[in-house]
Amino acid sequence: MQRLTVLAILTFLSTFAFAPERASAQAGAASVVRLEASPPSVVVMTGEEVPFEVRALDAQGRVVADAEVRTVAPRAAATVRGGTVRGRAMGEYEIVATLLTPAGYEGTPPSLRVPLTVLAPEVATVEVTAEPGRLYQGTTLRHTATARHADGSARTAPVVSWSSSDPSVATVDRFGYVTATGTGAVTIRADVEGTAGTAAYDVAPFPAVSLDIAGLADEVRTGDVQHLTAVARDAAGEVVADVPVTWTHTAVPDAEMIAPSAPGQIARGRFVADVPGVYTIVANAGPLSARATLQAVGRDAVRELTLVGTGSTATVRTTDFWVFEGLDGRDYALTGAKMSDGYAYAWDVTNPANIFKTDSLQVDARAVNDVKVSPDARYATLTREGASNRRNGVVFLDLADPAHPVIASEVVEGLTGGVHNAFPDDDYAYVLAAGDKYVIIDVADIYNPRVVGEYNHPDSRLHDVWVLNGIAYSAEWEKGMVAVDVGNGRWGGTPENPVLISELPVPTGTTHAIFPYQSQSTDRFYVFVGDENMQRRGLANAGPRGGGSYQLPYDPETGMNGIPLATQGYIQVIDFTDPDNPEMVARYEVSEYGTHNIWVEDDILYQAYYEGGLRVVDVSGELMGNLYTQGREIAVHKSTDVNGWVPNSTMVWSAMPFKGHVFFSDTNSGLWSVKVEPPERPVS
Repeated sequence: MQRLTVLAILTFLSTFAFAPERASAQAGAASVVRLEASPPSVVVMTGEEVPFEVRALDAQGRVVADAEVRTVAPRAAATVRGGTVRGRAMGEYEIVATLLTPAGYEGTPPSLRVPLTVLAPEVATVEVTAEPGRLYQGTTLRHTATARHADGSARTAPVVSWSSSDPSVATVDRFGYVTATGTGAVTIRADVEGTAGTAAYDVAPFPAVSLDIAGLADEVRTGDVQHLTAVARDAAGEVVADVPVTWTHTAVPDAEMIAPSAPGQIARGRFVADVPGVYTIVANAGPLSARATLQAVGRDAVRELTLVGTGSTATVRTTDFWVFEGLDGRDYALTGAKMSDGYAYAWDVTNPANIFKTDSLQVDARAVNDVKVSPDARYATLTREGASNRRNGVVFLDLADPAHPVIASEVVEGLTGGVHNAFPDDDYAYVLAAGDKYVIIDVADIYNPRVVGEYNHPDSRLHDVWVLNGIAYSAEWEKGMVAVDVGNGRWGGTPENPVLISELPVPTGTTHAIFPYQSQSTDRFYVFVGDENMQRRGLANAGPRGGGSYQLPYDPETGMNGIPLATQGYIQVIDFTDPDNPEMVARYEVSEYGTHNIWVEDDILYQAYYEGGLRVVDVSGELMGNLYTQGREIAVHKSTDVNGWVPNSTMVWSAMPFKGHVFFSDTNSGLWSVKVEPPERPVS
């Protein structure tokens, strides 16, 4: 208890010491009348930095040193930080600067829009690649062009002009599809800003005389992936292995299905049915075609879900949580919170129907965003955002007495600017630093943690990290998934010397959460990646009330605040079976809502889907297409509390299965426990 007393005094002193600084900042904001940028417009190359600052001026044109100004640019375009602008994507944009104002500030805060031009280096090379197969007369191959700068970096979204040296032999459309119309030599050319790449062909006569589809099942469930094989043979009956084949399908849905969307999908030689019905699969190769039919039946994944218990915290906005078996043999959960003056809570969940709070502890933070427990249940991590002295960092908790955790230590050096996420392993903790990098900390002694390494992926904004089998998987805004060897050893990485394995861009650019998973029913290794868009485009106000902030609780007297959010986003599934060549293969999208934290266990996805509630999804077998439309949803639970932060509003933050129950946190109402009943129990 002595450690707690000392830390409490230190927290009090740091808060007290910061009070004059905060008061000074408030007075400074009141005297600001305009903002001034230097330079007044910014031109920067992608991958490079230029100096940039915004000054707050009073009525006499003097700099107000204590005033705080927030400067932002579109995430995809540039990063504005530390007196610099770093270019990321070519184009014309704006940097928006706004004076940060204290409570009680009257009027509209001064703001400024600064023109931003991001240029790209000249294109040095263009590489043309084709999909597998040989270009025979009458066949089509898709080509792609990759434009690179002199340093080897790829140009984002290059404008490509395609041409053929002899259209009588082969034509090419603006998408790079090359169709052989004759025989002979031909060169396909891709031009990007005056630099060209080529692919040369000697088109031969089409050699096959027959085409058959092999190995297609007669009946499948929706969501079951079929691998398509087309066998082409020449006049002698020999297989012609390099004939390119294109696949299409038609569908006749079951009688009760009226106008289903996207009944099935074919991609890269694989087919999946989204809705029940009869499907005709068609293979085309030159002048030949083959057809086969199959029937898809419903997946029948639905199971009953029962509400078991709750741990209400409606006076704060509950964030992340972790449930675990304590060293004393009982079961516990730790929860974080926003708008809570830095409080986190300990709960006894041994009986999920009787969840009760055992303790609380406070750190210097506006929000304890992320809470996790090490696999050995020896310690926990709390991440801090909005510390009074702006030194956020990570707090390590000693769980020797899990009902009453105590603060063992904290690490703040190199972790300022808001620590959003951390991942504690038995020996090391991986802690985010202001979205730039993750710092690797040796936690063999949690009372004396040591920073031993870090990883900073270029030109990206880090949001979450998860470590499995010595590989750190990170969700990076604009970059997508990044995988790094931090001790696996196959690529030579260690915690002290991380080594990049591979990365895969995610098309939405709002990559937020990540979860690696070895499929139990196949040999596939998947990485589930989630988007997060906190307000859908085109939606000004999600609430029926008079306005205010979703950050503040609803005030029944004024009708203000407590506005429900309207989020958007979906889960994207990456096949990481070949770590050097990851491939996006599937998604889970409930179009009305946005995703948050992810958990996958025993081939079941437990998805926190914000206003969409807790979603329990069958992810068994090979994955392809949109899992939502394939009937893979097992159960859905929307948590509501009339006394919640936003009354009767669902906002599920995180979910985790544990000992036959599913626990989840809702930012408006606290900790919940439900049970997914066995499949043999009938659904009421």
